[in-house]
Amino acid sequence: MRIAVIGAGVSGMTIAKLLSKNNEVVVYERENRPGGLIKCDTINGSLFHRTGGHVFNSKREDVLNWFWKQFDKESEFTKALRNSTVHLNNELEIPYPIENHAYMLGDELLNKVILDLLNIYKKGESEFTNFEEFLKGRFGETLYNLYFQPYNYKVWRRSLAGVPLTWLEGKLPMPSVQEIIYNNINHVEERAFVHSSFFYPLNGGSQFVADRLSQNIDIVYDSNIESIERKDSGWIINERTFDRVVYCGNIKQIPSILKMSVDLSSYIEPIEDLEYHGTTAVFCEIDANKYSWIYLPNKEYESHRIICTGNFSSSNNAPGKMTASIEFTDFISEEEIKENLKRIPYSPHYLSHHYEKYTYPIQNKDTRCMIESLKQKLEGYDFYLLGRFAEWEYYNMDVAMGAALDLYKRVFR
Repeated sequence: MRIAVIGAGVSGMTIAKLLSKNNEVVVYERENRPGGLIKCDTINGSLFHRTGGHVFNSKREDVLNWFWKQFDKESEFTKALRNSTVHLNNELEIPYPIENHAYMLGDELLNKVILDLLNIYKKGESEFTNFEEFLKGRFGETLYNLYFQPYNYKVWRRSLAGVPLTWLEGKLPMPSVQEIIYNNINHVEERAFVHSSFFYPLNGGSQFVADRLSQNIDIVYDSNIESIERKDSGWIINERTFDRVVYCGNIKQIPSILKMSVDLSSYIEPIEDLEYHGTTAVFCEIDANKYSWIYLPNKEYESHRIICTGNFSSSNNAPGKMTASIEFTDFISEEEIKENLKRIPYSPHYLSHHYEKYTYPIQNKDTRCMIESLKQKLEGYDFYLLGRFAEWEYYNMDVAMGAALDLYKRVFR
């Protein structure tokens, strides 16, 4: 079959490589290089992750197996243990996750945390309907007010009571009261979550991953698709006919670019109403440190975390430098960035920044049902939605690869 893939991000390149074994595949990418959200730039000899700090690991064996067929684990990657901290203020820095290290908070706060945990235990298991209820009911009011609320408000810029738990399914810490107490008594470090250790390229960061995945794929760059037209039993894109289309772009563009006889009018308003956040990533030289991620709940500045990409691989830094990306939710001007940097720990010195309009899709209680309904309708015409903003799902790199593998196994194999 002739198959068009829209978008050369992680999802698009993964499905294209899978499909290319037995089909004629063309990938259309609006920018001049592959990678989507995992693109990197070189600034003054150091590597700048333009959006986030992308590393690799996975709970899924099929994802691990597929990924390592594309790379040489021993010669091209390094494996690191995640070492993260919560920077509460200049006097207090607590290892991540904070609930495992409440014993470091001082007597007054520790006693409050203990009382919270006892009350949670007495109440027994509870059903939570939103993110705020979950955080208070799982960790208690003290830790919620100290860390969870201010940090997550910086990220999501909304009341946490309005965030449905289904949206963050599989991404939340789920320790019991007994586990939290045990971890504090025994000073247990967090090693349960999948990215407690991760693999990272020795050179080139996540751009190296994108460039390798793009090899041996027919990618048409600088191609902004404005029309995908259903004609007879095929699809017309840039005057070429395809049997099937895998759309890895932004679902918000579907109503304007998709030309077909099927009535999609009932989806137009829900798609327009889909909410999202962008990210301003600020590339800085910072003080040398031992961390991979530094979480910033402090209300004195707008940034919510520092990603110490300079610690992921020594090749990410110019000689004698230590670099990191400091993240702000949504757009922030260069003037505001520099004003915030004065108050952010580890003495960040501005080098560059990049604003990405779409980075975090936000769901409400109806989002998944609406998109699943649209997917089912479009799949009847050999048109498939795949990826973070096509499916409006909060996919990490490995989860995006897993979604591509699932689609391939379900439809194409």
